Amino acid sequence: MTSSQPIGIFDSGIGGTSVWKEIIQLLPYENTYYLADSKNAPYGQKSKEEIIALSEKNTEWLLNQNCKIIVVACNTATTNAIVHLRAKYDIPFVGIEPAIKPAALQSKTKTIGILATKGTLSSDLFHKTTQLYSDGIDVIEQVGEGLVTLIEKGEIHSKEMEHLLSKYLKPMLLKNIDFLVLGCTHYPYLIPQITKILPKHITIIDSGEAVAKQTQNILGHKNLLQLDRTRLGVHKLHTNSQLEILKQFVKPSETIMVTYMDF
Repeated sequence: MTSSQPIGIFDSGIGGTSVWKEIIQLLPYENTYYLADSKNAPYGQKSKEEIIALSEKNTEWLLNQNCKIIVVACNTATTNAIVHLRAKYDIPFVGIEPAIKPAALQSKTKTIGILATKGTLSSDLFHKTTQLYSDGIDVIEQVGEGLVTLIEKGEIHSKEMEHLLSKYLKPMLLKNIDFLVLGCTHYPYLIPQITKILPKHITIIDSGEAVAKQTQNILGHKNLLQLDRTRLGVHKLHTNSQLEILKQFVKPSETIMVTYMDF
């Protein structure tokens, strides 16, 4: 494995581009491959066995592109499949989990909200993480049913989205949360709408920046950080669904290629 090989990233759709953006901002000289498995979104409604099978498929495609590390930019795939992936494949994996720890440690009301998919909230890994950091904290869990589907359609500013967010967040306000943890990589794209509903004193946390730093740390530890600093990285993003939707979130350029591909 060499430092010039690309970083591989996959998600159930376009949500993981929120993580991809953090990675290329922190590591501008790295090349990346990104897979948006949008035709199978949302993963959050699937069984653990289905999620593992899809995660294997995505991993093997990225391995065929000679990737040096794989970022599972999907909370549901991380919580349900990353243990299996690490056992099966000889490559470093970076996962993404809801940022419960910083919210729990900083909460003054001792009540935090978590908006996530059903697949994440029902996973063993999520429950273990929650138990580790939620002693003395009231954790309000909410399944964001329908949110990923609307984002994948490009309907972020729709009336239906506004209705669902209001339905999911207002009960949390009644419980006096002071932190909202976004437990799905699609959800950072909803922050402008969420901030219209939540009072200013409530802090919104997502995991994108932490995942980028962890990717940097692992590559540095394994001496796999890109050595060539004479040019910016080249990024290839692929979707197996609607190309125009992905282009709404990632603008093509000389160094960013956005293509449709059936994988």
